[in-house]
Amino acid sequence: MSLSKSDKVFLVLTSIFLGSLTMLNILGTSRFIDFSFSIFSIEIPFVLAIGVLPYPITFLCTDLISELFGKKKANFVVWLGLLLNLWVIFIVWLGGIMDAPEGLINGELPLEIENGKAIVPHGYEFYHIRKLTLGATVASMIAYLAAQFIDVQIFHFLKEKTKGKMLWLRNNVSTLISQLVDTTAVILITYYYANGLPLNEDGSLTHPLLYFIISGYVFKVAVALLDTVPFYLATKYLKKFIAN
Repeated sequence: MSLSKSDKVFLVLTSIFLGSLTMLNILGTSRFIDFSFSIFSIEIPFVLAIGVLPYPITFLCTDLISELFGKKKANFVVWLGLLLNLWVIFIVWLGGIMDAPEGLINGELPLEIENGKAIVPHGYEFYHIRKLTLGATVASMIAYLAAQFIDVQIFHFLKEKTKGKMLWLRNNVSTLISQLVDTTAVILITYYYANGLPLNEDGSLTHPLLYFIISGYVFKVAVALLDTVPFYLATKYLKKFIAN
């Protein structure tokens, strides 16, 4: 039995959503990119975790699913994303405890010193990424649930209030509010629970905590505003595709 066009669109959007979600959790805070710049000799710090790059796609997908298939299916995909997060945590955790090397300290392999030089032991990279992934995924799960449900609820609240009109309004407002919740929660949990933010040699943060929140949010806001046109075009095209 062949799939209907509606099923195909739903599966493609869900696959992109889940793939992006998995990628952002694995990449997480494994690397920070410094996009700081100067304006009139004033230094403007702008630091992004690499895991944030695919994140706006997840909100675009849930908004498209909300618009095309309704609130129930959008919420279903959100719960599916939560289960995927739990699966990622389980596999990463399991991979670390099976045949685990001796000498693990706080879930990581310490560097070895030989002739005054630091030697990276076998498996160091895995356990370092594992610790960051576990921390990032826990932070992401909590923030993700809150943000995605807020996104879906606001989207449909505005859809009802505007009687299905002003697509740009519900797309942008739902995304901007939900991503503020998400960004703040992820950064705070990553810092206080996972110790995953970049530090100086003395153990202090390379930038104030608020800068990480603002940087992440500004990036997401910019992408959310830029995706308004693609969202309109995708909605128009996909509705015609499904109807024909």
